[in-house]
Amino acid sequence: MIATVRGEVLAVKATVAIIEVGGIGLTIRATAATLAKLREGVGAFLHTTLVVREDSLTLYGFDEADERDTFEVLQGVSGVGPRTALAILNVHTPDALRRAVGARDAKALQRVPGIGAKGAQRLLLELDKKLGPARGATTAAGSAADGADVIEALTGLGWPERDAYAAFDAVRQEQAGADTATLLRACLQFLGARK
Repeated sequence: MIATVRGEVLAVKATVAIIEVGGIGLTIRATAATLAKLREGVGAFLHTTLVVREDSLTLYGFDEADERDTFEVLQGVSGVGPRTALAILNVHTPDALRRAVGARDAKALQRVPGIGAKGAQRLLLELDKKLGPARGATTAAGSAADGADVIEALTGLGWPERDAYAAFDAVRQEQAGADTATLLRACLQFLGARK
């Protein structure tokens, strides 16, 4: 119903942003990554989806259309509502989620608060054909293994998995064919520049 919102950011709180559009302040729920990019007093553009419930109308906003689309697909899974879908996207990028589903990695899904072993298995089963392959999927077996090593090293150093995947996705095009150490160094430089 409301596909996008463009306006001035009036406030950014822990789980919501208030964006003024045409003189009306809209409260928009968003992931921590999306909220981190918003600045009060600065214009913003978000891809949105409106969730209509019997007792509420809630607007959810995302930095990228792929996040919004993934959010909508997640809600199609039995037992997954908007809160759980948003929690999943707080932990995993859409591509990280696709990789986890493609690899049948229930442990990755269990990192999401509120998702246990049964919920993870249900997500794997129901999302198998709905999400499709990762858009930035590596084709060579070696680079996939290197990517897993880099992600594991970054998360071991304390970076959130979402940031680790974002850094790896950002540097792997420039570092095609690089070894794990070079990829890790490039990811750390990328993450350090973002702080």
